[in-house]
Amino acid sequence: MTNSLRPHDHYRSPLPPAQPLTGGVPAPRSHQVTAAATGAAPRGKPAGQRDAFFDNAKYLAIAFVAMGHVWEPLKSQSRVAETLYTVVYTFHMPAFIIISGYFSRSFDMRPDRLKRLVTGVVVPYILFETAYSLFNRWAGGVSDQEISLLDPWYLTWFLIALFVWRLTTPLWKVVRWPLPIALCLALLAAVSPEIGDDLDLQRVLQFLPFFVLGLLMKPEHFQLVRRREMRVLSVPILAAALVVGYWAAPRMNATWFYHRDSAQELGAPWWAGVVMTLALYGCSLVLTACFFAWVPRRKMWFTALGAGTLYGYLLHGFVIKGSDFWGWFDHGWVHKPLGEVCVTFAAVALVTVLCTRPVQRVFRFAMEPKMAWAFKRDAADLARERAKATA
Repeated sequence: MTNSLRPHDHYRSPLPPAQPLTGGVPAPRSHQVTAAATGAAPRGKPAGQRDAFFDNAKYLAIAFVAMGHVWEPLKSQSRVAETLYTVVYTFHMPAFIIISGYFSRSFDMRPDRLKRLVTGVVVPYILFETAYSLFNRWAGGVSDQEISLLDPWYLTWFLIALFVWRLTTPLWKVVRWPLPIALCLALLAAVSPEIGDDLDLQRVLQFLPFFVLGLLMKPEHFQLVRRREMRVLSVPILAAALVVGYWAAPRMNATWFYHRDSAQELGAPWWAGVVMTLALYGCSLVLTACFFAWVPRRKMWFTALGAGTLYGYLLHGFVIKGSDFWGWFDHGWVHKPLGEVCVTFAAVALVTVLCTRPVQRVFRFAMEPKMAWAFKRDAADLARERAKATA
């Protein structure tokens, strides 16, 4: 049990405000609260220290992503696996996207932030899209697999989506009704099969409301879902979600949860796209709130891994896809209850290892390249250097 279960939790100090971006995926850091702002002495963590709540949330979300990926080849023969798959797919990416939006609040078109957007999102997208395409050609036996930066394959859709979302952040900060506009765009995408697969725009637009919601959120909103009442309420909600998921598993097309196709492409009338999208958004928000309610606020053994979630996200896909290509999921024991438990723990262990610092050091060249050679020096930095030299 963690400290988050102590009574009167909602009277504790609020979560920190959004922080400047530090790379492709935002790195949560906590500010010191000033006496001028609060009327009291500072009580926050030292400036620059990462906030445990968001690191914990990012790690737990990426662990659920890995679990969902190993349940996918199992769900056709296991209703329990299909139920868990359905419930987890309702909230794991929305939670991760909301956090990404929250920590994108400070993004603007400043040169240093644009550079970090290129080095932390665009370059990893190019490298991993190429690597996944070659891997599919080599391991999957798809000889005609093309390397196309316009058609993201497998996990790389999130990078191109993050790039588009973050570039449009200044726009969402100035329009009068950002969330209703984002919701309208998502609903239009859900009934527009003409959009096609270029840049995976269906996912970019259909997941957009979660990113915009993150932009609009404030520390007190996260504090609200951390109240003890919310944790208590989340238990029956989760139980109800599992019951509904068990009932819906054999009756519902799980592709709806991917938000990558229009209603017509899923064989449904256009109006069903509006109804299903709104219903799924509602379910996603409720279960995401339940997820945040149980994220620990204090440091845990996995807290430090929150800084490497993008590493775990992009790298674990090679193992998951390879396992599918090489028939590892075809063994009979894997589809037994004990086998399902084993592969679930194996997936969590895999993504945990891939989030560690040694792995980050090995793959930093691809995920966080410096690339100083590719950019002009900022005029303000040059002026400061000249001033120091002449001082």
